[in-house]
Amino acid sequence: MKPLSCLPAVIFVLWVPFARSADITAEKTGTVIHFAIEGESICDYQMEPGELPEGVAESFAHGAHLHPIYSPGGKLVTGNHQPDHPWQRGVWIGWTKTEFGDSHPDFWNMGKDGRITAEVRFEKLEKVWSGASGGFMSRHVFLDHSHTPDEKVLNETWEVQVSQKTLDGTLANVIDLTSTQTCAGEKPLKLPKYHYGGLGVRGNPLWNPVDAVTMLTSEGHDRKAGDSTKAKWVHLGGEVDGTPTGIAVLIHPSNFRFPQPLRLNPKNPQLCVAPSQDGDWAIEPGKPHVSKYRLLVFDGKPDAKWLEAQWKSYSAAP
Repeated sequence: MKPLSCLPAVIFVLWVPFARSADITAEKTGTVIHFAIEGESICDYQMEPGELPEGVAESFAHGAHLHPIYSPGGKLVTGNHQPDHPWQRGVWIGWTKTEFGDSHPDFWNMGKDGRITAEVRFEKLEKVWSGASGGFMSRHVFLDHSHTPDEKVLNETWEVQVSQKTLDGTLANVIDLTSTQTCAGEKPLKLPKYHYGGLGVRGNPLWNPVDAVTMLTSEGHDRKAGDSTKAKWVHLGGEVDGTPTGIAVLIHPSNFRFPQPLRLNPKNPQLCVAPSQDGDWAIEPGKPHVSKYRLLVFDGKPDAKWLEAQWKSYSAAP
């Protein structure tokens, strides 16, 4: 037998789909932080209110959200200030039916009645970074305008991490979002049972026709069967320039009332992860409300087995 040192060298090559090795860049321009990889856009964080589409009232100008969001193939997956629901904006968080002392601030339908009675407002950018994963930390404040002066209801911190990865053979843009909400004073924010309010996602305007958008939940439900059900993950998508693409929301198992209830809008490409569906609850002083979500943005039709594997990986990560 030849000694090992005399055997021919054998080289094993592991093939994986193309993935960029460059860093994620985070560039702050005016009221926006823009994330990209090798010049290709991934997403924007809109801090202060940005420009509105023509014909949309100024009362709907709000920040504190993510939009636009793109797939690795450069396909837009989010919509913003659409005519049917101009208060919906990319990816955002807001509560709808509330009780705060003697008032009922609505942090979801902001500007719907022509004036801003309550709002989620960007307050401060704590830090922003580029690298193998880019990201930022920021502060928001939930304000009740029904009193004079305005009353702070909640303080919120967003920690967001942006990356691009090949996950079990599929290239995806990955956005990890952690929201931490705390009471701004001694009064709780009571949240009565309601069918929506929480994390919202509005899809590409191309999917506005009811037959142009698809939804899929971890339980195998489509948008009709999945409304008012619970799930570990949910996907929203459709075609952009003839190519299927979309965005999946993975729900962390540490979240309140996991698996969390869903509102899958029957009339437009919009979904909400809505813990208030399960009954009355409250965000109380001294008890932070923490919500964690992973947004997977990828081209192609959703594969339930692949999405389940990605959720398991996300839920198991430290």
